[in-house]
Amino acid sequence: MNDARSPQATTAVEGDGYRVVHRTLIRADQELDVRALYLGGIAAFTGSDASMRQSGSEEADKSAKETAAAVEAIGGLSGFGRIEESGTLAVEAEKRVTFGTYFNAFPAGYWRRWTDFESVRLVVRLRGHGNLIVYRSTSKGHLLRAESVLVESEESQVFVLDLPLKPFIDGGWYWFDVEAGHEEVFLEEASWSVKTDRARVGHVTIGITTFNRPDFCVDQLVNLSQDPEVLEIIDRIVVVDQGSQKVKDEARFAAVAEALGDRLAVLEQPNLGGSGGFSRAMNEAVQGGASDYVLLLDDDVVCELEGIHRAVALADLAKQRVLVGGHMLSLYDRSVMHAYGETIKKYRWFWGPAPFTSHGHDFARKPLRSTSWLHRRIDVDYNGWWMCLIPTQVVKEIGLSLPMFIKWDDAEYGLRAGEAGYPTVSLPGVAVWHVPWTEKDDTLDWQAYFH
Repeated sequence: MNDARSPQATTAVEGDGYRVVHRTLIRADQELDVRALYLGGIAAFTGSDASMRQSGSEEADKSAKETAAAVEAIGGLSGFGRIEESGTLAVEAEKRVTFGTYFNAFPAGYWRRWTDFESVRLVVRLRGHGNLIVYRSTSKGHLLRAESVLVESEESQVFVLDLPLKPFIDGGWYWFDVEAGHEEVFLEEASWSVKTDRARVGHVTIGITTFNRPDFCVDQLVNLSQDPEVLEIIDRIVVVDQGSQKVKDEARFAAVAEALGDRLAVLEQPNLGGSGGFSRAMNEAVQGGASDYVLLLDDDVVCELEGIHRAVALADLAKQRVLVGGHMLSLYDRSVMHAYGETIKKYRWFWGPAPFTSHGHDFARKPLRSTSWLHRRIDVDYNGWWMCLIPTQVVKEIGLSLPMFIKWDDAEYGLRAGEAGYPTVSLPGVAVWHVPWTEKDDTLDWQAYFH
């Protein structure tokens, strides 16, 4: 184990028996309405809303409310720092920026539960004058300082910290803050990795079902075409077009088709609903024979592409074969998490949020580090097919989606896979932005028929 307080003469851990499973995301062109999902300035140190008293008591409820009220908002960088065009984060003198956010904190509780790894390695490249401070949380949302590193050099230094996963049996995260001293400090890159001899990275067929949304669908193809690192693990992108407004007729389609080349296949068929479209994509992935996974995506989502790498990493390295799902963020109010985990209430046979979660959580108002329920590991029955990674071996064994048209196909498949021994993991840090359910109550409108 390396001395965490000494700079290491390396910038990469892959090739040394380590695989990066979670890269820190810093983007200069990021819009402000999503910034709180990635990083933000620390304005107070009052901790989380987790009470130290017995849960459910009147004193605990009062304590949680008082603590929540005392926490100043964390989100955005105004007055704390800036992101340079190179992607480097500059933290202003005597200010602190946190990566204890939805997309940048490491979901240690999930890696503790679903893999056999005993530790995770944090590699950070910094220069300037300040401190790197690593935190971990418990499943109850209590925050603990784990490590700290002094940074004092105008030249780039790489710090390597090996951190245990043992404490995270019921949940919890790792993350780090960067604090500037009397001068600015610069974070150039950071990543989380695990030591493994399973070096091969799984490959993916992406399956998109679309119905009369050619503009949304082409937007997604353009997004995929512009990320060479994601394209490296994609065998095919199968668009199953079931509408009368064809994707191929969209003005930008020719250019994106040329960019994607042989990876892109647009298949036209009658409107067989979501289950018919996704079943076709599953079948194409299995029959193609090259892909380890089929990644199902709705046509009207905006995907955080790093989430594809994270989903594949967990699926590759899990101690058993699993389905890996992504969370749903609101396409309209983009700092809001609409769905964090889904379960079936079997006594009334209807889906709903997993226990101890809530719909519509706004990270811009209530950050990860100060929201206790987000630190508990959530187990689910299924994941919506707005984003769900399914091993092709599972498809071979349990078959395709049942012909349920537009409702229950994803829920039934998750239950069926679970009964066959293949659980679903809704992995934090893997997500898409999607039209929220608040815009369409499918228990009351025309869709209720399909329930």
